[in-house]
Amino acid sequence: MEHYKMNLTLKVWKQKDSSDKGGFETYQVKDISSEMSFLEMFDVLNEQLITEGKDAIAFDHDCREGICGMCSMYINGKPHGPWEQNTTCQLHMRAFKDGDTIVVEPWRSKAFPVLKDLMVDRTAFDRIIQAGGYISVNTGNAVDANAIPIDKKDADDAFAAAACIGCGACVAACKNSSAMLFVSAKVSQLALLPQGLPERKTRVLSMVAQMDKEGFGNCTNTYACEAECPKGISVTNIARMNREYLNAGLSSE
Repeated sequence: MEHYKMNLTLKVWKQKDSSDKGGFETYQVKDISSEMSFLEMFDVLNEQLITEGKDAIAFDHDCREGICGMCSMYINGKPHGPWEQNTTCQLHMRAFKDGDTIVVEPWRSKAFPVLKDLMVDRTAFDRIIQAGGYISVNTGNAVDANAIPIDKKDADDAFAAAACIGCGACVAACKNSSAMLFVSAKVSQLALLPQGLPERKTRVLSMVAQMDKEGFGNCTNTYACEAECPKGISVTNIARMNREYLNAGLSSE
């Protein structure tokens, strides 16, 4: 693959804290390698800003391997940028051309207040997970891995749902800032497996209630969440969660 250098114009959202109005600032970066990751390009920019005695741009990152879900950036109008099923840290600069202008923003949602610049507070997701409670486990000797037979399709669907990394791209992509894809993935991965059955009904009721309490919007089935999800989580999980919620509600009356 041919490597090349490029000069870019970056329009980056700068905001001191959640109470600040914020706005875009323009930066120039030069001699950026096409094989740099998007976050490495930001590292170069921040080194440049620090050298000039200016404030570095705050952004979330951790593993830089597409696993942790922290690299939440809205890039040219798309969560995580132009590549499909890809996180920001896995986006490489060859996705852009020399002379391009790139607009970078934080997630936009009432439930994800901006902490600073491109960093948002996603602890709403943590509280939804906490609302789901625990899983009952029988203590004692470890059982054989094959002692509990699980249908192949159920196992596959559970693993696919568990691939969700909680990045919030689904919320950022949704015109209503709905968290239904995230919550349904977390509900599904346990509802499909026998280990998750004892708390199955209380889990979905509690998690949906917490989701509503956090201020996320409603789902109107535009499928934007699935289209922008870096792990390709399917909207079929939303349908499954709706069934789980309905059944739990009926049986609790």
